[in-house]
Amino acid sequence: MRQINGRHYGMTIKQYSTTFLLVGSMASSVPVRASGEIYHATAHLDAIKQSMIAEFSLASHDIPTALHNYTVLAIKSNSTVVRQRALNVALEQNDLKAALDIATHWVVQEPEDVPALFYLAHISLRAHEYQLAAQTLDKILTIDPNADLEQILAGIAPETPTDREDLLRTLHSSKEKHNPSILVLIAGLEAQNGELEQALSTINRALRKRPDVTGFILMKANLLIAQGDEEAALKWFAKSSRKHKKNQDVQLAEIRYLIKVNQPEQALSKLENLLKKWPNAEEALFIAGLTSIDLKEYDKAEQYLVALRYSNQYQNEAYYYLAINAERKQHFETAKAYYRLVDGSLYTVSRRNLITIFDKQNKLEDGLRFLTQERVNYPQHASFLYQAQAEILKKMGNKKAALSLLDEAIKNLPDDPELIYAQVLLLDPFQDKVLLDQTLKKLLQIEPNSPTYLNAYAYTLALQNRRLDEARGYAEHALEYAPEQASILDTLGYIAFLQNDYETAANVLEKAYQISNSLNIGVRFAKAVFMLGDMEKFTNVLQQLKQKHPNDPQLDQLDSLLLPAKSHKS
Repeated sequence: MRQINGRHYGMTIKQYSTTFLLVGSMASSVPVRASGEIYHATAHLDAIKQSMIAEFSLASHDIPTALHNYTVLAIKSNSTVVRQRALNVALEQNDLKAALDIATHWVVQEPEDVPALFYLAHISLRAHEYQLAAQTLDKILTIDPNADLEQILAGIAPETPTDREDLLRTLHSSKEKHNPSILVLIAGLEAQNGELEQALSTINRALRKRPDVTGFILMKANLLIAQGDEEAALKWFAKSSRKHKKNQDVQLAEIRYLIKVNQPEQALSKLENLLKKWPNAEEALFIAGLTSIDLKEYDKAEQYLVALRYSNQYQNEAYYYLAINAERKQHFETAKAYYRLVDGSLYTVSRRNLITIFDKQNKLEDGLRFLTQERVNYPQHASFLYQAQAEILKKMGNKKAALSLLDEAIKNLPDDPELIYAQVLLLDPFQDKVLLDQTLKKLLQIEPNSPTYLNAYAYTLALQNRRLDEARGYAEHALEYAPEQASILDTLGYIAFLQNDYETAANVLEKAYQISNSLNIGVRFAKAVFMLGDMEKFTNVLQQLKQKHPNDPQLDQLDSLLLPAKSHKS
């Protein structure tokens, strides 16, 4: 409860802070002169009051009041900040009518304001007001013929063919239909409709008018790639790179495509040329580092990645791949040093790789001490670090110490489901029956709809051959959330088998086996078919299993089921 309250409190603070920003904006945009213009002072105070009411309404989830107040404020106010805030609130609440009203009034008040026109065009498209959208696009292009209109379509391109056709007709009827920016929008919609040849023709028309626009060049490349014409795409990239030698984006796009079509040597050669012109191009350095690792040119990789150690964007990735590079060179101590420097989204995978190195060096005790220190340095990763230590202790054969460590972890983080699940995986379903039952119940209290935890409880009860109806309910509930997960299908099939419901068991286990090709699931499936009495199908399944898993001792048991039939025939 404390965490939930804290979260709401944080949201409230954020919204109240927005109110103060708006008040400051209105204070600067509506000056109150000391000459006694009471009307302006009153209007100003009313605006402050109205914005505060709107923000308090948002905080208390009274959306209609908040939207009404912001719509009135946006129409009356001259403040861009107020209008943008009003629009953001309307769009966040998906109230397109309110957003359209606000944007329309903004454009009426400031007909030459390009950001306002962009808002109106964007919202018109979202609201399927295509005629208004086309008129607004015309207006934007009249003011700025070189405006980049792609962002207007971002995230709002019509999803249905009918809506796309409506928008295409509207754009084709626009008086600016030959404008290259409009042609790009049309090409994008045609591509969405699967009309790739037509889209290519349209983008070529745009390129004839504006051949140097990066977005147009890359759209043509993407259309050629979408057509599956690798040769044409490579030729277009090569031609564009030669023609636009100073365009880094085009050069990098060609390099990425070369890597994609498995031409890393050529890509690296082009990267080397690019870096001669732009030695500090971070994306190029990063791609060059990774490509060099793939080509086993480890010294080159190190040279490129070391240059990114202080990059705001690539620092963690650089350290991570420097560690990978050092590992490939068998320089394990260097690799460990680099892995220790990795943070951010690569933190957990870097520490797992580090533990693997400790394991290879037979230094798991050192790994345990390292992870203990990591819990001090990175408390936000405590759950993962406890689990990693428990895995090491289990690998060292010290299950008791692993359980003890997880007990300590759960006391510190009592509602962490991953820690509790780690404990579940260590408990014995027979020796620890009571504790396991309590732990699984706690897991489902925290996350009642987790297919993983539902399946764990169902399978545990199946192993113990008790409360099978309850176990079946858990497995069926898990399948509602993960219907194609083989392990859950296997659990349900196993429970149905124990309940003598062989028909359900056979059907469910057959599906699980088709998904996973697991020997254990295949053996269960064969047994269920045998219990149904379908000897022909049983023989076929057994033969399939023998082909995929020859000489596996588990199949001897299935073979023995055929012996009575063979004896009878002889």
